[in-house]
Amino acid sequence: MPSGIFVILDDIAILLDDTAVLTKIAAKKTAGLLGDDLAVNGEKATGFSASRELHVLWAITKGSVLNKIIILPLAFLLSAFLPQLIVPILLLGGAYLSYEGAEKVIEWGFPHAEPITSSLEENIPKPMPQQESLKIKAAVRTDFILSIEIIILTLSTVIEESLLMQIIVVSCIALLATVGVYGLVALLVRMDDAGLHLLNKAKSMQGTVATLTRFTGHKLITTLPYIIRVLSVIGTIAMLLVGGGMFVHNIAWIHQLFHSLPAILAELCVGLIVGTLLVLVLHRLKSTSPKVANDD
Repeated sequence: MPSGIFVILDDIAILLDDTAVLTKIAAKKTAGLLGDDLAVNGEKATGFSASRELHVLWAITKGSVLNKIIILPLAFLLSAFLPQLIVPILLLGGAYLSYEGAEKVIEWGFPHAEPITSSLEENIPKPMPQQESLKIKAAVRTDFILSIEIIILTLSTVIEESLLMQIIVVSCIALLATVGVYGLVALLVRMDDAGLHLLNKAKSMQGTVATLTRFTGHKLITTLPYIIRVLSVIGTIAMLLVGGGMFVHNIAWIHQLFHSLPAILAELCVGLIVGTLLVLVLHRLKSTSPKVANDD
């Protein structure tokens, strides 16, 4: 009986060891995407009032967990029964991310004026809870697309392993993508509070320690707005890179067309081209739809 227990414990140890090795390999392979995920979601989760930051971040985190719960079983089912659908799904996600990134780039270059309407109701600003809800939904949608890419890429790393090993490794990376990313974002959005705490604490100190504490607190407060602006730029570039990368790595003729460029530049160019085309098409559809309605 004892020998049977030792055999079971030995099997568990081997399983944990294999899991650790494969998870490390998968983490290295998805490190770039996890970095993009942090940049995109960090930009999406900032810009709220200080009293609502953690509430909004918690709402986005819950949405991200739900995304993983939906995507994980679907990814395993697709891999087992309909692997031919994986690439089209990735391309749809790439199109969405490219559109979002290109829209922001175009907005930076050509900021649009708010439309003037005769309806008083349309000119009334949306209530703060409604604005907050819209931003949360947008952040969760973007997280969904990035989660698909991270999970599929991780799954491709362990596709030759047993189903149990696939589930464990992919679930570990999915957990890292949620807890790690949003944990760092939570620390980021509370930088100003940490700085204020240090400033208050410095009042009861003296000498060099007080000076260093005051300096650190002041820097945390004054640096945060710049970090948010940088995250906005990095997050937009990350969306274009991930979106363009889905096309470059999954469509042979696009890969051949841009093979002479460095990979990162090729992905950025393709993401910007695809996103700009989608922005123009959707803008055209929006501008013509009222005319159609009026003709009817």
